[in-house]
Amino acid sequence: MRLVPCTEEAHAGAILAILNEAIANSTALYDYRPRTPESMVAWFATKRANGFPVVGAEDDSGKLLGFASYGTFRAFPAYKYTVEHSVYVEAGHRGAGLGRTLMEAIIAEAVARDVHVMVGAIDAANAGSIGLHERLGFEHAGTVRQAGFKFGRWLDVAFYQRILSTPLNPVDG
Repeated sequence: MRLVPCTEEAHAGAILAILNEAIANSTALYDYRPRTPESMVAWFATKRANGFPVVGAEDDSGKLLGFASYGTFRAFPAYKYTVEHSVYVEAGHRGAGLGRTLMEAIIAEAVARDVHVMVGAIDAANAGSIGLHERLGFEHAGTVRQAGFKFGRWLDVAFYQRILSTPLNPVDG
């Protein structure tokens, strides 16, 4: 397994497949319908335009096994040092430490890019993701009860945050 920067050309299809599996079979994404290949064009354009990294884990044959990224937390200027991250691992490779490896990589990217706070929005019933975040130093920052409705039931979303030591000299504006 090796970590690589994901590109639209090489990884959009695999990222789409991982996301669509999560949409269809889990509450990791509060979407109802599979995303289209066209949606990945906009997704990657947003990542590029804002300098947001997408880190992937490939096997020895070059198959993408998972990815992590982050994006805008809220679209107001004073939130510029806060990001909302995500990590997804292909169904057949979950529980083997890949999520931790990807999270460590995206945290390192955040530090290198002067991020101060990383926020993860996690389905409150997702004990695996919550445990991973807690082991990596994330703390529970609050839960919005019944924030989503999927699979015929209300879903609570828990927010976990990690405060980083960066930036050394934050500025307004």
